[in-house]
Amino acid sequence: MADTPAGMAYTLGTGPDSGSTVGPQHCVTRVELSVCCGNLLDRDVTSKSDPFCVLFNEVDSSWVEIGRTETAVNNLNPVFGVKFKVDYHFEEVQKLKFALFDEDKCSSQLYEHDFLGEYICTLGVVCYLSLQPSNSLSCMQITALELSDNRIITLTLCGRKLDKKDFFGKSDPYLEFHKQGDDGKWMLVHRTEVIKNTLDPVWKPFTVPLISLCNGDVDRSIKVLCYDYDNDGGHDFIGEFQTTVNKMSEAQNSLEIEFECINPKKQKKKKSYKNSGIIILKSCKVERDYTFLDYILGGCQIMFTVGIDFTASNGNPREASSLHFINPLGSNEYLSAILAVGQIIQDYDTDKMFPALGFGAQLPPDWKVSHEFAINFDPTNPFCQGVEGIAQAYSVCLPHIRFYGPTNFSPIITHVARFATQALQQETAAQYFTLLIITDGVISDMDETRHAIVQAAKLPMSIIIIGVGNADFAAMEFLDGDSSVLRSYTGEEAVRDIVQFVPFRDFRNAPKETLAKSVLAELPQQVTQYFKQRNLSPSNTASE
Repeated sequence: MADTPAGMAYTLGTGPDSGSTVGPQHCVTRVELSVCCGNLLDRDVTSKSDPFCVLFNEVDSSWVEIGRTETAVNNLNPVFGVKFKVDYHFEEVQKLKFALFDEDKCSSQLYEHDFLGEYICTLGVVCYLSLQPSNSLSCMQITALELSDNRIITLTLCGRKLDKKDFFGKSDPYLEFHKQGDDGKWMLVHRTEVIKNTLDPVWKPFTVPLISLCNGDVDRSIKVLCYDYDNDGGHDFIGEFQTTVNKMSEAQNSLEIEFECINPKKQKKKKSYKNSGIIILKSCKVERDYTFLDYILGGCQIMFTVGIDFTASNGNPREASSLHFINPLGSNEYLSAILAVGQIIQDYDTDKMFPALGFGAQLPPDWKVSHEFAINFDPTNPFCQGVEGIAQAYSVCLPHIRFYGPTNFSPIITHVARFATQALQQETAAQYFTLLIITDGVISDMDETRHAIVQAAKLPMSIIIIGVGNADFAAMEFLDGDSSVLRSYTGEEAVRDIVQFVPFRDFRNAPKETLAKSVLAELPQQVTQYFKQRNLSPSNTASE
């Protein structure tokens, strides 16, 4: 949550009433990385350097080569034609190293070539910023492009004067769309609904991915079959025709396209046969189904805020039994959760300044309870520099507060929602807010929290809750609307599920990356769902 929306001062209250079925789909896609450089070091005596770029990724603390570009002969400002293709995982920190070498010998061994320089970053940063690292001597530009075909096609069709197939009625027609495979065989892609007792059906518009309909090839043959539905499964064939997406795309701007529905057997038997009716394509619309990475590449920032539970049930932080006790290794469950999630999300914010808030503690000097205070004790500027800054502010504040209670979530949720409301009013896909709440116990203000979440579901905002310790977290599971729709105490339903809850104890013996994968699994889907509901395109494609 780095950049405070214009016109909104940052103020935090310090009193108790202040500011009062489908599994996760991990975001995995293929991206292409392009590299160009300028003003590279000249390591050759009689000519210029002959640079090439090598990409490595970090695996188990070691660098593993992914690939190499071609060599740009005698060129200090190369634009490499060979691209690097890598899998993008939002829920992981994917460290990359771009290393430049001056080719000196015909050898695959890198030590045989002069080293020109390197740049280390994460794939998330590359996708968000399209990097241009530089120094006084040279510069490198790295750009990312998503390779998946995310176009969708929406078709609206009707029929006219189809053959009558039912003895006591007309026909019950439906359509099937088949695509032709590389082996020449036809594969069913989509089947429309059945329209009862009519020779002039009007089917509902339907949408399918273009990759499903024709493998993304707008000139690939598509066969459309028309049948009369029978209850016994012996559906009667009415007719067929073939087309392509290119041909169907002509049905735009009120221009309809008609296809003759042909029954080949009838056509052979009857010389007077014309057709078995007409299928009319009323409209065809091909558009992009924007992905999470589309919005990130478009400049959408993930604005990150942390909320930390400082209630007395956590125990005295000076005692080893406390959940806030920082062990000799410099960690505890709170710090582990902050680092695991923050190290992923911080790549998607420009200045990496994040608010860190606490709740349930008494604050000096008057020792009033607050459920919405800056852990750096600066209510007008609660921002911390990166996830390490949050961890440092957390450690520093522990000796200066008194753990108290109750465990109220609604003030912090409402706090972040105020900023998300500002972003909503801008009507752009530029910002999305993520609130991480780390807590040890049962929520005291459940009604107010339910209401705050239902209202936040209308905003560009998601909430991640990590439960630490061994408490009963049944209430948290209730807020995570995977199994049922969350309702406010007023009866209002949440328009979408924005809460993801996980208990930290399930990951105590797992690699730290596993926790981040679990808690962040639903975030890409929540981001795209919100922007699509608002009909907002990625910022850099808004004019498409």
